[in-house]
Amino acid sequence: MSADETLPYVPLAVYEGNESGTGGDSRTENLNVYYQSGDLAWMIMATALVLLMIPGVGFFYSGLARRKSALSLIWLSIAATALISFQWFFWGYSLVFSRGASPFIGDLQHIGFRNVLGAPSIGSSRIPDLMFAVYQGMFAAITVALAIGAAAERGRLLPAMVFAFCWSTIVYDPVACWTWNSNGWVFKMGGYDFAGGTPVHITSGTAALAYSLMLGKRKGHGTHELNYRPHNVTSIVIGTVFLWVGWFGFNAGSALSANLRAVMAAVVTNLAASVGGLTWCALDYRLERKWSTVGFCSGVIAGLVAITPGSGFVPAWAAVIFGVVGGAACNFATKIKFILRIDDSLDIFAIHGVGGFVGNLLTGLFAADYIAGLDGVSIGEDAIAGGWLNQHWIQLAYQLCDGVSGMAYTFVMSIGLLFAINLIPGLKLRATEDEELLGMDEIEIGEFAYDYVELSRDVVHGVEDPELGVLEGKSDIDADRKSER
Repeated sequence: MSADETLPYVPLAVYEGNESGTGGDSRTENLNVYYQSGDLAWMIMATALVLLMIPGVGFFYSGLARRKSALSLIWLSIAATALISFQWFFWGYSLVFSRGASPFIGDLQHIGFRNVLGAPSIGSSRIPDLMFAVYQGMFAAITVALAIGAAAERGRLLPAMVFAFCWSTIVYDPVACWTWNSNGWVFKMGGYDFAGGTPVHITSGTAALAYSLMLGKRKGHGTHELNYRPHNVTSIVIGTVFLWVGWFGFNAGSALSANLRAVMAAVVTNLAASVGGLTWCALDYRLERKWSTVGFCSGVIAGLVAITPGSGFVPAWAAVIFGVVGGAACNFATKIKFILRIDDSLDIFAIHGVGGFVGNLLTGLFAADYIAGLDGVSIGEDAIAGGWLNQHWIQLAYQLCDGVSGMAYTFVMSIGLLFAINLIPGLKLRATEDEELLGMDEIEIGEFAYDYVELSRDVVHGVEDPELGVLEGKSDIDADRKSER
């Protein structure tokens, strides 16, 4: 009796194809027999964890900004999720993962999730198309949420949403296709990107740099007017915790089934985040002699970003190096905006653009064939060549090519798209100076993150209060200037 015959579960049925492309007729046959319920359960949970990251981005960005624009950044994050969820359903999934894709972009074979149902997915035969589609849709949504934070404090919301839809179509979809689709040129070249170093982080960071450049500097940039502390460090911590927890679904979920490779991805994700946070905090301490909470949170995210492309390829000990190098590189990269004289107000390029690029290179050094083999699929003839740990020296060049091409394509296309949108009547990217002074919450949303903002505006206008009486008024703009300093 073989070992397989003694196992206490019923072997899966073998999928042998179906002319409809849907995996079969669910009215007459059970389409679930091709998949382990544990794999499906884990991937549903991983999808929810990635979704949890998106409000985490919103809270993190909101806490870093000034209170008068705090709500607008949360709104952008969750609204972008809704918009890109539709874009992904409509044609995004098809443009990235259609089986007839070119080396650069897919076709419209699956437009509107056409025939996306029970057949084994292009990503892994262990989960069906429908499961793979909804999981990858969360990646598309969070990428846009990361990039759109560049509109902080002076970008109008409608143009930002138009940019989000168009950018996801002409930038994210092609880059994700050439990275993850088996027909993509980076995939065929042999580039390693487990969970989105280039498609998610390099593209979002570079797009944010382009957006900041096209928007221009906030009023008072380079003067004491913008020398303010983040208005709500608690929001930053909450956002970081959401991201840290959600990143387990982001990285470990990219194994696309419940296996040992997913477990290792979870291990290195947590370790790199921890070391990244301590590294950034220590680097800030050498200058300020203070243990910065914001610095620690920034380092955690830098470590998470750096480990993303290598999370399914590198051993646990390498995660310490990813955390140290990623945290240090992103910390020093915050100076790039001063060198380029670009007002990247939330340091999105420094953390995501640079962090993703560094992670790509480190993956080329530390990728190991036996780690990829933990999924039970990347073994034998399907085993990877590995990186420098396996004496596969050319891998570093592949990773460099992937990162540079993704960054260059994203920057050029983002600048062109932003320039075109800004020329359309009614879609001017930037708010006026007076609107910027009042804040995006009042101008664009008409609601505020904190109730006392509305109360203070009533008070400075001299509104009668039953307890306080009538107070002498001042202008909203003067009050905002005072409250933000």
